[in-house]
Amino acid sequence: MKKTTLLILAVMLLITGCRGRQSGSRTGIRKAAADSTTIRYAQGFTLTYCGDIRLIDLQDPQKEESESFHYALVPKGAGTDGIPKDYTPVEVPISKVICMTSLQLSSFIKLDELDAVVGITSTRHLFNEEMNRRLEDGRTHKIGIEGNFDNEVIMAVNPDIILISPFKRGGYEALRNVDITLVPHLGYKETTPLGQAEWIKFAGMLLGCEEKADSIFRGIEERYLALTALTKDVTNRPVVFSGELQGGNWYAVGGQSFLARIFKDAGGDYFLKDDPHSGGFTMDYEVVYSQAANADYWRIVNSYQGDFSYQVLADDDIRYTDFKAWRNHGVVYCNMSLTPFYESMPMEPELVLSDFIKVFHPELLPDYTPHYYELLK
Repeated sequence: MKKTTLLILAVMLLITGCRGRQSGSRTGIRKAAADSTTIRYAQGFTLTYCGDIRLIDLQDPQKEESESFHYALVPKGAGTDGIPKDYTPVEVPISKVICMTSLQLSSFIKLDELDAVVGITSTRHLFNEEMNRRLEDGRTHKIGIEGNFDNEVIMAVNPDIILISPFKRGGYEALRNVDITLVPHLGYKETTPLGQAEWIKFAGMLLGCEEKADSIFRGIEERYLALTALTKDVTNRPVVFSGELQGGNWYAVGGQSFLARIFKDAGGDYFLKDDPHSGGFTMDYEVVYSQAANADYWRIVNSYQGDFSYQVLADDDIRYTDFKAWRNHGVVYCNMSLTPFYESMPMEPELVLSDFIKVFHPELLPDYTPHYYELLK
């Protein structure tokens, strides 16, 4: 049993008034248990209700023994009496937040709550028109890049919290000097598309729009599951591999990863589907070739400037032409410089799934137009 689970059980026994799955509304009024937020797919955070207080426990879903983080979301003005000592109080709803990644930003975009985002890091590949307007007129500020944050700007915008990715090299230690609560966001560590999308509920609880977040996620879930039902009985499951050589190594993810799951749900098989890992690792070209030479499709995501093509791949490394997916024009491509991949994709897994179904089994979605991925011409 995970440490976080044991801790939650202890908290529930020690604190009087705690009731599982009981939620407060935007005004802090308790709702009926049947209407409260529940977490079904996300593995990076758990939720316990204690009256109007939400106890949030966060832990890397890919590593059971990783560091855990504990927060108590407290309605403004309610005070902090009764909060377990290991929990950091956060008054909600928050009104100002800094997002460190596009994945974090995606929840605020989906919730139409960009007014709360007062700071972001990189604006590379930022497509959202409203966020770009906010940057232009100064309502949202650039706070620098990882490892070189501008603490003066951060203090000037005075956010309630800063969302961070604690298991990345982000230079976050320097932020501890600004005396602003740092809250981990582990959506990028989720191993399923619906698990990642369910982090919109986390943002909803912070913002005080819990019901809206739940409603949006229900729509995502319904559409996603309806699509997986289309591929449930397919007999032809094409094999797909992913990535490119970078610095002489090929980066791949394991068979229990987010990517492997979405290929499976789309009616395909990831070339490393039997690998037990959920995280990423590097492989030699020869190892990749031995397992993917005859794969039907090759998924590539990059930011190529210009017209990406099969010839570009061949010019980059002539060995690419040995793959069946290159010879048969089976490259499934997404250009991040042309599509809002990181800022929208996390909250639109049903569209990504549709893209792959359109490639693997086009007869199932004959009238569908791809959003992110499509076969390279």
